[in-house]
Amino acid sequence: MSPPVAPAGWSRWLVPPAALSVHLSIGQAYAWSVFKPPLESSLGLSGTQSALPFQLAIVMLGLSAAFGGTLVERNGPRWAMTVALVCFSSGFLISALGAATEQYWLIVLGYGFVGGIGLGIGYISPVSTLIKWFPDRPGMATGIAIMGFGGGALIASPWSAQMLASFGADSSGIALAFLVHGLSYAVFMSLGVLLVRVPRGEDRAGTAGAPSVVQGPQVSANSAIRTPQFWCLWVVLCMNVTAGIGILEKAAPMIQDFFKDTSTPVTLSASAGFVALLSAANMAGRIGWSSTSDLIGRKNIYRVYLGFGAVMYGLIALFGDSSKPLFILCAMVILSFYGGGFATIPAYLKDLFGTYQVGAIHGRLLTAWSTAGVLGPLIVNWIADHQKNAGKSGSSLYELSFIIMIGLLVVGFVANELVRPVNARHHIPAPREETVDVERQQPESA
Repeated sequence: MSPPVAPAGWSRWLVPPAALSVHLSIGQAYAWSVFKPPLESSLGLSGTQSALPFQLAIVMLGLSAAFGGTLVERNGPRWAMTVALVCFSSGFLISALGAATEQYWLIVLGYGFVGGIGLGIGYISPVSTLIKWFPDRPGMATGIAIMGFGGGALIASPWSAQMLASFGADSSGIALAFLVHGLSYAVFMSLGVLLVRVPRGEDRAGTAGAPSVVQGPQVSANSAIRTPQFWCLWVVLCMNVTAGIGILEKAAPMIQDFFKDTSTPVTLSASAGFVALLSAANMAGRIGWSSTSDLIGRKNIYRVYLGFGAVMYGLIALFGDSSKPLFILCAMVILSFYGGGFATIPAYLKDLFGTYQVGAIHGRLLTAWSTAGVLGPLIVNWIADHQKNAGKSGSSLYELSFIIMIGLLVVGFVANELVRPVNARHHIPAPREETVDVERQQPESA
């Protein structure tokens, strides 16, 4: 399948909206916490159990991105966006059936497994294309698109809460909300499928990632995973994501627990608003921090994400339950770093490995997200459930989790410091450059 090539005069600024239509849709995953309380009450689930569809979705995101990255590079962004549309929307339809029949395993299968494949393919679908369209500002370009994934919950969280209020928070209401989600996102994602293009001059046979002489050193995906730089970045991404996703997955019940015993408890609708605020911070961080990385460098910006993020977690652990504004502000900063880390990593990969197979390398690196998608919610939910069983409540449910997150961020900070330029032995040959050299030598020999 040949990727659609832009006609003459095609504006590169039409590509980010195409990417946004997909990322804003699949970003609904970050609003999963809105469905947690209704599912727990209607199906009798624990906090750990209700997190399972989200956790599996993130696992499948990483795995499908890793195994599908090469196919995305070969078949192009339109093929990838189509696959994402079919899987993501089908996941919601299967989940709707599961909620209607009160078969929780169908929700796990639909939202977690099938929808998770759509998440992974959709997430990486525009990345390498955007980097090729914007070689001068890769951090900004990927930030524009990937901010949509962070901003998806800004739309989905209040929208889902309103549907649950209108349809009811029982199993039939949840089923109807899932059904509306699946159909609506199918329509919206189709806009990206129709609009996306690859730059002129790219190979129509699907080798759109062929290296150019002006792009500098290039590393293939198979070689990249054999370098220490790849695994250092894997640790960096995993630690940063674990720290952020632990809050994000349990955001709505977490803020309710923190201020449950105070004079100003947080209502369900207010907690949905908190999720929307975190989504806004997540989205703003993706474009703001990734654009900043074009100015100060990728390593420096990750020093901010990981180092200052640990400070924010410390403030929440020590003073979060005494000040609602402080809790919200620190959580928003953490989520802005979380989003910024996602948006900056493709440009970091491009700096180290070139543009040759950056989409495939990015897909393999997202297995760190799969790991973090299990680790973060597991740490927070498992500890909170055990603390609750021990008779504790409020902020004490999360204090140990936050201390663990601080330690993980420190590990990520150290891994970032170990990143160095890739050794030349991993670079692929530059045949075009060699051809130019031969042409230059011919007149001299003549």
